[in-house]
Amino acid sequence: MTPNVDAPIDLLKRFAPGTKLRDAVELIMRQGMGALVVIGAGPAVDEICTGGFDLVNVPYTAQRLAELAKMDGGIVVDDALGMITRANVHFIPDPTIATAETGTRFRTAERLARQTGLPVLAVSEEGHLVAIVFSGDARFSLQTVTELLAEANQRLQAIERLRGQFNDAVARLNRYEADDVVSMREVVAVIQRAGIIRRLAEGLDTVSAELGDAASLISLQSSDLTGGVSEIAELVNIDYQRRKPRKGSSVFGKLDTLDEDDLYDADTVAEVVGLGTLDEHAKPRGARAIARVPRLPDTVRDSILRRFASYERLMGASADDLAKVDGVGKARARTILAYLHPVSGSGAIPVVVD
Repeated sequence: MTPNVDAPIDLLKRFAPGTKLRDAVELIMRQGMGALVVIGAGPAVDEICTGGFDLVNVPYTAQRLAELAKMDGGIVVDDALGMITRANVHFIPDPTIATAETGTRFRTAERLARQTGLPVLAVSEEGHLVAIVFSGDARFSLQTVTELLAEANQRLQAIERLRGQFNDAVARLNRYEADDVVSMREVVAVIQRAGIIRRLAEGLDTVSAELGDAASLISLQSSDLTGGVSEIAELVNIDYQRRKPRKGSSVFGKLDTLDEDDLYDADTVAEVVGLGTLDEHAKPRGARAIARVPRLPDTVRDSILRRFASYERLMGASADDLAKVDGVGKARARTILAYLHPVSGSGAIPVVVD
C-alpha cells in the first residue's frame, strides 16, 4: 500500500495506535457506526456548525467519543485542551469547495478540512468500514497495526536490497579509482542508489509515525541500514563535480526534485546532479580518501584538497608533502598517510594527532 506521504508526520503520530484518537476510532468501527469529528476549535469551526449542543469541561476519552458518535450529528474535539466541546452538530461547509470524494460524509469531511485547515476524521457507516483523516489537501486512511507492520517490513527489505547494491557500487568505484578507469556511470550509480534509499527511508518514516510506540524496532533497523549512505553520497558528489559544491549545499536537494521514475533513470540523475554524460572519464578530488582521517578539522581537510587537487596526487603525496600544508605538520602528516595507505605500513593502528 502506498504510504501516506502527503500527511504531516505530527498528524500521523496523533492517530498512532495507543493514542486516544486512535482508540476512539477503533471503538467506533467496532460499533459499526459512522462518525464525523473536527479536531480543533475556534471561529473557523463555529462558522460551519449549527444545531447540536455545547459541552463544558468535558475531557475527551475514547469511550466518550465513541458514545457521542452514536448520535447522528458531528463532534468537535479541542485536541490541544483535551476537551469535547460540541456534539450532535450539523456541519455546513462551503459547498463550492472542490472534493474528489463520493460518500456524503467523506465529501463533507474533505470540505471541512480545506475550509478550516484543521484535521477532520470521517468513519464510514455503510459497507466495509473505513476511517479517513483529512487535513488541508492531505488525506490518509488509518491502517491496522498488522497492515502497517507488513508495509514497514516490505520497505525494510527493499532498503536492505538497495543497501547491498549501494555497497557494491561504492566498492566498484573504489577499485576503478585505484586503476584510474572511473567513468561517470560508476559515480552516478552510487549517488542514484543513495537517493533511492533515502526516498524509501522517508516513506518508512511515515509508516513509523503511524505505528507510534510500536515502531521502535523498525526505526532502529532503518537507521542501521541507512547509516553512512548520505555522507558517502555527498563526498562522492564533492569528488566528481567539476566545481566544488558550495558549503552547505546537498546533492539530495537536486535528487528531491525528481519523481520516482526519473530517480531510477541514470541519465536523468546525471543531468540533474550536473555530472555530465555517463561514459565520460572522471577523476576524483580525493574528498572520500581524506575523509578516512578522523578528527581532522574541516579547514585542514579543505587545505589538503586545494593543495593536491586530485585523488592521484593526494595518494602519491609523501609525509613531507603533506606536512607543508597549513595546519598539518609532521606528526599529523604521518597520521594522515597511515589512514590513506592503511595496508602499506607496519599494520599498527595509526595514532590520531589533534
